[in-house]
Amino acid sequence: MHKLGRGNRDKVQQFMVITGASEKAALQALKASDWHLEGAFDVFYSQPQIRTSTDTRHQEELYKRYKDPYADMIFVDGITLLCNDLQVDPQDIVMAATMCEYSKQEFIGGLQALGIDSSEKFRERIQYMRSELKDEQKFREIYNFAFGWAKEKGQKSLALDTAIGMWQLLFAEKPWPLVDHWCQFLQARHNKAISRDTWSQLLEFARMVDPKLSNYDAEGAWPYLIDEFVEYLHEIGIIQKSGEDGVSTQKW
Repeated sequence: MHKLGRGNRDKVQQFMVITGASEKAALQALKASDWHLEGAFDVFYSQPQIRTSTDTRHQEELYKRYKDPYADMIFVDGITLLCNDLQVDPQDIVMAATMCEYSKQEFIGGLQALGIDSSEKFRERIQYMRSELKDEQKFREIYNFAFGWAKEKGQKSLALDTAIGMWQLLFAEKPWPLVDHWCQFLQARHNKAISRDTWSQLLEFARMVDPKLSNYDAEGAWPYLIDEFVEYLHEIGIIQKSGEDGVSTQKW
């Protein structure tokens, strides 16, 4: 890869990070798409022959271990067993996105896309994914993905209890001092589903606004729910109008 220009090297690295592909597979897909990332993703996922080389027999064995004994599917019990085998807490944010149902095609296709054909490779991939959460851009991608993954099919909004659970998991990895107050506020004052706009804007609020709200702009274009949250913090005395408060001064 050292013969490539810096721009193309960056694309190869980005492609490998997002897809879990090998360097060889990344180069094949990017060359086939004339070095356009979006086109390379299409090539990668539509042409299984260029994906990371893995042992299909071992993937079949993994599927059989975790599938339901009475159905050709993997359910939550199977994923819980997988977590136990990997010695990972099912509530770990890296594993939370797997806690759903899988057909054989979906499960094995996912293993192939990630280059996994053994428990050892699964553990390595989890460690890598966790390390990615420390990167701000990767955290943003995972955060935005979480909304679409967690909401019920056919629904535009995310159930409040589900949203609160996801926020607690996500912000456990990248702490935001006000997350508990935000969740308490929603339960006390909102009690409705969360829109994608609110979900996205909360991350911007957590990143841009100091926990003491010293740089909060009441005239800014925040969703009304976030403005109401700020008023709630004043009402319960967490944030004083004078700017004095007992909240951690840790920055986002």
